[in-house]
Amino acid sequence: MERVYLNGKLLPLEAAHVSPMDRGFLFGDGAYELIPVYARRPFRLAEHLDRLDHTLAGIGLANPHGREVWTDIVNQLIAAQPAPDQSVYLQITRGVADVRDQAFPDPPPAPTVFAYSTPLKTPSAAQRASGVAAYAMDDLRWLRCDLKTVSLLANCLLRQAAVVRGGAEAILFRDGWLTEGAASNIFIVHGGVLLAPPKSHFMLPGITYDLVLELARDHGLAHEIRPVAAAEVRNADEIWMTSSGREVLAITRLDDRPVGSGRPGPVCERMYGWYQDYKDSLRAAAGEQA
Repeated sequence: MERVYLNGKLLPLEAAHVSPMDRGFLFGDGAYELIPVYARRPFRLAEHLDRLDHTLAGIGLANPHGREVWTDIVNQLIAAQPAPDQSVYLQITRGVADVRDQAFPDPPPAPTVFAYSTPLKTPSAAQRASGVAAYAMDDLRWLRCDLKTVSLLANCLLRQAAVVRGGAEAILFRDGWLTEGAASNIFIVHGGVLLAPPKSHFMLPGITYDLVLELARDHGLAHEIRPVAAAEVRNADEIWMTSSGREVLAITRLDDRPVGSGRPGPVCERMYGWYQDYKDSLRAAAGEQA
């Protein structure tokens, strides 16, 4: 990470300072977005900014910038990072208040806007070939998981509980129904049919989730968007996690038991290939426009 953006300035990380009275620090009072970049072009930036708008509206925080300004900030960060494929992080908090009080400050302070970019990290070839382990857990988070807020302690605890057991992800269930992973969306395959839980306030509406369903439609893969019961997950032929960083990654062990054959399944391999083809088309388009 060479330079970061903070409140209108691009500066070295060591020069970026935020007040300890910032509500993001005191309360986790803020929103964030994570945008993958391929061939120096942000991936589905409009959709990511739409989701940011949704989160900011959900927490009653005015968006400090319009689309043109956000696009300029993202492009500045991409230009400051040498890697062609990147991950751009945006964060907006409610800003600095004079006193620590749960109620929103009145009048509202200026929000704190922080952003940076790092090289995009995707699963290793070894992870892709073997898949990863996951553990089923009760989804004990709050009821507005559709908001991408910086208050992520519950997600961190759930994922850490999986990590200490040797897993890469926690698969979450609420009242016996699949919601998502602690840091990903979850898909399963039964009899060649791809199943995805519908969007609701119990899960984050993933941009990669949308792309996977688009690719399934475009390539004629049978799929259903409907509630998925815990028993269906435990008896699935395949389980996948999807996210900007993980892309499409097979979960081959659930609660120390193999999923299907215990190896990445054929439907996952096809979807991964379609996903890479889609990325290649973006890179080609970027090259043509350069």
